[in-house]
Amino acid sequence: MNTLLVLLGPTAVGKTEFSLSVAEHYGCPVISADSRQFYAGLSIGTAVPTLADFARVPHYFVGFLPIDTTYSAGLFETDVLRILATRNTDPLAVLCGGSMLYIDAVCSGIDEIPPPAPAVRSSLYERYTHKGIPPLLDELRELDPIYYNTVDHHNYKRILHALEICLTTGRPFSSFHTHRPKSRPFHIRKFGLTLPREVLYERINCRVDRMMDDGLLDEARQFYPFRHFNSLNTVGYKELFLYFDGLLSLSQAIDRIKSNTRRYARQQLTWFRRDPTITWLSPTDTFSCVPFRLSESNF
Repeated sequence: MNTLLVLLGPTAVGKTEFSLSVAEHYGCPVISADSRQFYAGLSIGTAVPTLADFARVPHYFVGFLPIDTTYSAGLFETDVLRILATRNTDPLAVLCGGSMLYIDAVCSGIDEIPPPAPAVRSSLYERYTHKGIPPLLDELRELDPIYYNTVDHHNYKRILHALEICLTTGRPFSSFHTHRPKSRPFHIRKFGLTLPREVLYERINCRVDRMMDDGLLDEARQFYPFRHFNSLNTVGYKELFLYFDGLLSLSQAIDRIKSNTRRYARQQLTWFRRDPTITWLSPTDTFSCVPFRLSESNF
């Protein structure tokens, strides 16, 4: 049976370079599990691999979607499994990224949830636009107190999605969550990269500054007319859109990008640390320091 090596961790921790070293060593592809990198053109703000990186190893799921496309963890699960099936003669593939739901979808599968009714989705989004999150949270507490007690009360996308399903199906959103992992026709080994918090935060701050130097402001301005697409509701772009609206100064927008990125990194670490199957490494480890952990004899 072949092996899927999952390399995960918070944003800016150093996953890209580590994944390239692993993939080069084994002569295998890298499958991106960074949902921000799926959309074409969002290169600087999502820190996509460089042309030199693409030349080193094959990559999948980078810049393969138009920005107006709706994509989900369920579709990602199906697409990745199809690619792995077509490459079933390869002993190893690397899945690398920090999008928690998308990684879980490939490794364990996700519960099948009916699609929301378009009219319900439109109505809820209009309510959110005009009244904000608080009344939607009140409704979610009535319809699904279990999910209400676990969802991030600041994550409007998850709140809206839960309400969409509640109102479309007449059932609590949480009732669809069976948490039964699906079997896979391959072994899965998970390795996580981590750093002391103060070091990670400094890396995040420096990367944001580097993105601005590389032209993130112009890239965001290019996509400003399309800001209503869900693909652009992304850290790095949404803060600069507020600058274009005159609601923030440029320095305030940059500071907010850094702050929101640090908060996202904390959310990623909280999510990943619930998984006891992850072996944690430091990105300062070179690949040559840990081959015994990655050798096929240990799979």
